[in-house]
Amino acid sequence: MGYKETCGLCWEEFWNYETPKVVVVKNRNLGIIYRIIQLVIIMYFVVYVFIIEKSYQERESAPESSVITKVKGIATTNSSLERKIWDVAEYIQPPEGGDIFSITVRTMTTPFQRLNTCPESDDVPRSKCKSDLDCEAGEMNQLGNGIKTGRCVIFRDTNKTCEVEAWCPVENEINMRHSVLKGTQNLTLFIKNSINFPRFGFSKGNIHKSSKLNCTFDEDTNLYCPIFPIGFIAEKAGESFDKLREKGGVLGVIINWVCDLDKDASECNPQYSFRKLNSGYNFRHTKYFMENGIEYRTLTKVFGIRIDIIVHGEAGKFNIIPTIINVASALTSIGIGSFLCDWILLTFMNKNDVYSEKKFEEVMKNENTSTHNENGTTEQEVRPVLPQNCKHC
Repeated sequence: MGYKETCGLCWEEFWNYETPKVVVVKNRNLGIIYRIIQLVIIMYFVVYVFIIEKSYQERESAPESSVITKVKGIATTNSSLERKIWDVAEYIQPPEGGDIFSITVRTMTTPFQRLNTCPESDDVPRSKCKSDLDCEAGEMNQLGNGIKTGRCVIFRDTNKTCEVEAWCPVENEINMRHSVLKGTQNLTLFIKNSINFPRFGFSKGNIHKSSKLNCTFDEDTNLYCPIFPIGFIAEKAGESFDKLREKGGVLGVIINWVCDLDKDASECNPQYSFRKLNSGYNFRHTKYFMENGIEYRTLTKVFGIRIDIIVHGEAGKFNIIPTIINVASALTSIGIGSFLCDWILLTFMNKNDVYSEKKFEEVMKNENTSTHNENGTTEQEVRPVLPQNCKHC
């Protein structure tokens, strides 16, 4: 057959109309396979799609949220100079009460610093020297404390370092005062969280109007008590409080709201979890003062527990549109059973083309092949179409 004849046949076949034909196959094994496939598909949509995933609901997963925090309690430090009482104004940074803050647990203080020249700390890279030739005047080390003057001076005992112009004395173990705050594990954190799902006009908070604020949070018996001991948060996050005192750390308090708005509002409750987000946390701050006309400052390196309040939320409510879409998907997917069984039937069970003859038929109008029945009316020819006759289909 030539190229033109093939194209003409394809063009003619393009305009044919195909309609499904129902063929009942009396085969128990094939019928069992068909029903099992249908059952699996139906169970998947009923159990997973509709019951577990609740795909009949319209969902919102980006709620509006606000967090207010307050820390209560006192801590103490004992040093060779005095005993100090730390209140919330001193150990909380920043003081605004937002969703991220830190609690001081240990300090290293360098007092009475003034702008002057002094030896660089030997902890700074390339600060050690043997002569002035090892110190380039005007050089600034990004890990250092000041600008080199070009002189090599004694730092401690016989150790020499480059002299720098900086706030002197520079920060080092010799000049620091160490203080560890006692009782920080007993401090309490108050968390007020409110959440709003604007799509559904639904709002809720983690505090009931009837809640008393002289309580302690318990997931089983006091879910709506917003007061958490710091030691409890560290324990639930799996972090040792001794390690937190030594190097600090970052802890996360995660509040998750999963709300099914087809149920009563009382069924929408916060779910709390606690995580260690990072090991180690410190920062520095200074306090300036004048004495005899000279400006001094106190440099404090703070090791703290940083707490991040993280809020997630998702709400769902029945909506007819996703329901129709998922029901239609379920009905369409049931057709997979017919496709697979047809494939099994025609591939593995089609002995002597028996099933193909019943499955495929071609109906066409042809005057030479039309027949007359006993009433004298004309009937159209109906003949089977075998796979070998469909090379151009």
